[in-house]
Amino acid sequence: VQLQASGGGLVQAGGSLRLSCAASGRFFSSYAMGWFRQAPGKEREIVAAISWNGGSRYYADSVKGRGTISRDNAQNTVSLQMNSLKPEDTAVYYCAAVVRVGVPTKYSEYDYWGQGTQVTVSS
Repeated sequence: VQLQASGGGLVQAGGSLRLSCAASGRFFSSYAMGWFRQAPGKEREIVAAISWNGGSRYYADSVKGRGTISRDNAQNTVSLQMNSLKPEDTAVYYCAAVVRVGVPTKYSEYDYWGQGTQVTVSS
């Protein structure tokens, strides 16, 4: 599967962004999907993940209550709605995929990665 992330940009603190990830290839509904982010000088970290059918979701504590992950298996897309953005949300955001039951949360568990989209939150 190939992944293409989009939707990043420059936003003021308190604003919102909706990130999207379009997948090409077959059997998208077989994949658990995740959103990760990586800030300069920091390790890549999980933001949110969703199971193959959307029945299970995981959110990192840092975005819980501010982020919503969703997927549309008919359109081969997964989205991350981020509200009440903070400067510490500034990072490159990546979508990732793996054929796996549940909601994997570790970077090493994912097999496929998109190219990343930059999110910059100004104070």
